Amino acid sequence: MKVASIKLYSTTTCPYCMMEKAWLDSEKIKHEVVYVDRDRTSAIEMVGKTGQMGVPVTRVKYEDGKEEYVVGFDKSRLSQIIGV
Repeated sequence: MKVASIKLYSTTTCPYCMMEKAWLDSEKIKHEVVYVDRDRTSAIEMVGKTGQMGVPVTRVKYEDGKEEYVVGFDKSRLSQIIGV
């Protein structure tokens, strides 16, 4: 399946979120970052979809509309999904 979009649920102070964002940037992977400590709606969405209250959580949306969530900065899993 081909990846359509990536959304990183983060907080403004999370070091693992910052590491993941830096990695995505270094790999030139287009992504959106939402800060759940500033955006209550996104926080509720993240918890509702994953049951997780911790960050980072990465939503990978495929072209067919299906979604996959990666909890934590799991570089090997993200690399596998994205193909880098």
